Amino acid sequence: MPLHEAENLTYFEILNTMRRPGGLSARPRDMSMQSVTDPSSASGAMPSDGAQVPPVPQPGRVALFLDLDGTLAEIRPDPGLVAIPHATLDILARLDQALDGALAILSGRPGVDLDRLLQPLALPYAAGHGAEWRGRDGRVTQAPPPPGLPAVQAALQAQVEHWPGVWIEAKGHGVAVHFRGAPEYGGRVEAAVREVAGRHPLDFDVQPGKMVFELRPRGVDKGQALRRFMQGAPYAGRTPVAVGDDLTDEAAFIAARQAGGFGIKIGAGPSAAPWRLDDPRALARWLERLAAPAPESGPAISKEQPWAD
Repeated sequence: MPLHEAENLTYFEILNTMRRPGGLSARPRDMSMQSVTDPSSASGAMPSDGAQVPPVPQPGRVALFLDLDGTLAEIRPDPGLVAIPHATLDILARLDQALDGALAILSGRPGVDLDRLLQPLALPYAAGHGAEWRGRDGRVTQAPPPPGLPAVQAALQAQVEHWPGVWIEAKGHGVAVHFRGAPEYGGRVEAAVREVAGRHPLDFDVQPGKMVFELRPRGVDKGQALRRFMQGAPYAGRTPVAVGDDLTDEAAFIAARQAGGFGIKIGAGPSAAPWRLDDPRALARWLERLAAPAPESGPAISKEQPWAD
């Protein structure tokens, strides 16, 4: 399915389309918009899945929305072991200034985790996929947790306690079941999460991810969070750029596209994002160029983006 057809679908319709053979294609239309490759790279080959390395835009024109796990930091078997490299934190500090504050973190983690991982920075964020919110003014607002959350967490804990390598991550507004340590349990984890979610259809959506299935509050996703940021200063009027590595980030890619911007996918896999970087290190190099570009280094990104017809 071409991307221009996909942009009118809902988030979950996009995910279902991506799972079908042929999936979702997202190729740049204007191939004259030269891809930007790392100078130390031995080749300028197009990354996997047909998406190009993104150009470096003029920072005064864009609003940047970044995932954390798998994007700013490498994924670890235990989320508690994740750390953002000090060099990346330094880049983020400079980038926040270069973008005049039009920078925010979109993550499934709670806000307290984001502040711990990003310290000494205190960036605006949409935590819990958007259930928890901090704007540029520093004020934090939260949606109330779904009423079924305690029952859901207890039911899932009872389901998985005898599955070695499977564990529960309690979140402020949801719960995640990880099976990275036991991939053979993936089918059972998915069935358990969907069965428990079915008992609370008004409270939760099932969110697949990398070796995890998560229950998050119904109607809350990174796409809605991006749209909320774009309604106010300093984000309004800029071109949104969303960066992430997982299925949770597809909603942000779609929202950015609908607002005249684009997504950057980190790593392999089908995506609604037309641009791609290999890993968090490649993203850090791209962010560093965005934080301090030469005046002529990056094309201005307008509302007309290079996507396929």
